[in-house]
Amino acid sequence: MPLTKIRAGAYASGGIIQVQQTQFTGTNTISTTSGSWNVLTDLTVNITPTSTSSTIMLQLFLGSWEHGNAEDHMAYFAFYRDSTLLVAPTAGSRLEIVGMGATNFYADDHLSTPAVAWINYFDTPSSTSQITYKGAMMALGTETFYLNRTAQDTDASGHERSISTIVATEIAG
Repeated sequence: MPLTKIRAGAYASGGIIQVQQTQFTGTNTISTTSGSWNVLTDLTVNITPTSTSSTIMLQLFLGSWEHGNAEDHMAYFAFYRDSTLLVAPTAGSRLEIVGMGATNFYADDHLSTPAVAWINYFDTPSSTSQITYKGAMMALGTETFYLNRTAQDTDASGHERSISTIVATEIAG
């Protein structure tokens, strides 16, 4: 779909100005500390907003992932804007996150049942400087997080590998 311009250099409110993305096709393992946010270093994207009134729509898709020790429902996801953690507003003693993954199986099974996650966040950075957005995950347990693969990662049919992406879309304010 083409962009709709009001005049040279201006975009209609809600129009897409630019899209930046990173697609990670490899695999990685991340050692986690219980209750701490861990940057997904393979899923970072840079964007330089054109206006301080722009909104940045962030999308993080993890094609497959598993934990080494815990059940998949004990993983939480968020974003960083540079060094600022972006999560839900504080609400008492509740855990502040952006989203959780979808579990494909009801129990631990690290052979061929990875989980997936798709989370979105709308950020208003009020900046025209380059911003680095990063995906982040937190586990409720000290363990290993496997990205784009199952924990066992056996070279056999039914032991999936996948692709993960992070997308930053600038939307005119």
